[in-house]
Amino acid sequence: MSEIINIENIATLHEMLQQGKVKHPLISVVDFSKANFFNETRTQDNLKYTTGFYSILLKQLDEGSVKYGREYYDFQEGTLFFMSPNQVFSLESSGCVYGWGIYFHPDLIKGTSLTHTISDYSFFKYHVNEALHLSEDEKSELRNIVNGIEAELNRPIDKHSKSVIVSGIELLLNHCMRYYDRQFIIRSEANKSVLASIEQFLSSYFKTNLPIEKGLPTVKQCAEEVNLSSNYLSDLLKKGTGKSTQEHIHYYLIEEAKNRLLTSINTSISEIAYGLGFEYPQYFSKVFKKIEGISPVEYRNLN
Repeated sequence: MSEIINIENIATLHEMLQQGKVKHPLISVVDFSKANFFNETRTQDNLKYTTGFYSILLKQLDEGSVKYGREYYDFQEGTLFFMSPNQVFSLESSGCVYGWGIYFHPDLIKGTSLTHTISDYSFFKYHVNEALHLSEDEKSELRNIVNGIEAELNRPIDKHSKSVIVSGIELLLNHCMRYYDRQFIIRSEANKSVLASIEQFLSSYFKTNLPIEKGLPTVKQCAEEVNLSSNYLSDLLKKGTGKSTQEHIHYYLIEEAKNRLLTSINTSISEIAYGLGFEYPQYFSKVFKKIEGISPVEYRNLN
């Protein structure tokens, strides 16, 4: 089994990248062209890494790749990806690395509004192959924000440092959210095939014994069906259809429920609920009423 090295803090990261003493203990901006990103010691045994902080990375490799999970990904110029604490990755390359990285520890944002909103930036949970691809103008906009954060790090730390730095991070993340929205729109045609695959999966699922054997279909199952992360799939569907993956599941679930309510008159509501994969009939009734506005019993009686 490969060894997993935990890079717990920014100071340890600086030491590994040979970046010298940190300017701030909880955040760093790294110029990859000046960092010793790969060397024989760190790549010889296919070492894996995990960090105790958030990472935002704009990278291009002359050669080699980044391995995330079991797959390798080559980075083109203008590719931005995000990692949250405790994600596992490995780095394997003999080439040069260009671009920049911002690393910030969760302690940096404690007591700020970003503590409560960081989970809204779901791209921190995307897979590496779902990275953000930037235009030249977008790269320039982000670089300006990064320069502002770096300039603040070069100042002596005072009582305003934290709020200024965190505001810069929020601005960066909000721009990235905007760019992901743009990416979803640009790729709308390709995304239609994803939606079609999900619809086919859900339609087929309720026509088998899988609901009885395995329960309700999950967001994770849908994501695996189209080889995407759960967060990316939900965001993609939400932008394209206005419904999250869970909402799509519920839609197909209720459509099947309506069909069974009308064609299986002698089947009780509880039996229909269990047949659809619900563990509790009460939850089935709650979901049905939320979507249809009436209970399953009322629906059956009205039709």
